[in-house]
Amino acid sequence: MKKIIAFTLAETLIVMGIIGIVSALTLPNLNSSTGDKEKVAKVKKIYQNLDDAFSRAQSVYGPLEEWFPSGASETDIMTRFGERITEFMKVSKNCALAANAGCFSKQNMKYTDGRQSTVSYETKTNVYKIILADGTSVAFMSVGHVFYVDIDGPNKGPNTIGKDIFSFEVSDNSVVPKRPSNFSDYISGNDSVVKNGTYTSGWVVDFDNMDYLKAGTDGKCKNSNVTLNPAANPPVISCK
Repeated sequence: MKKIIAFTLAETLIVMGIIGIVSALTLPNLNSSTGDKEKVAKVKKIYQNLDDAFSRAQSVYGPLEEWFPSGASETDIMTRFGERITEFMKVSKNCALAANAGCFSKQNMKYTDGRQSTVSYETKTNVYKIILADGTSVAFMSVGHVFYVDIDGPNKGPNTIGKDIFSFEVSDNSVVPKRPSNFSDYISGNDSVVKNGTYTSGWVVDFDNMDYLKAGTDGKCKNSNVTLNPAANPPVISCK
């Protein structure tokens, strides 16, 4: 008579418990990593869309510096800047310069380190605002030719710079992510990616990750001994 070898109920429960513990420890990290990759892809997509639309607008209307006649009002300048670029984008809603029209969150944005700012583009009448077909909110500012983007749209996400809000600007007749002149300033200074978050769009485009969210305001990663330093040799751009 053959002897049947099998696990006891107690042994099965122990194995299932171990699997559950391992899953609980690893799944949040996997979900976070997947979420970050999706956001990186969104930031790069809107960057390409803005640059393409701006390039096409210039091919039709000439160089940016020729768009605005002498003596034009701020309203005329802002409207023309927004209209000429959005002409070449897939727009689902155009709020133009209207305040509280539903293109951005009414809540003031937060900085990357969690501090509350005093800015909400939704309430401003000198910012041209749209929602794209994919749900992304975009605000155009003629002063400095800056674009502010909320990749989650007006009603989703943390409304936080570096998490779902990113900024781009016109430089040398093309759209570029906001980035510091020196790589060391990515981490140091008030505008760094770990404080105000001004340069987070540059970090995402340059380094293809959002690991600044895993670091403290000193750049040291929270779950490792790594300190982010893109100016180092070799550069340290990941908390892995």
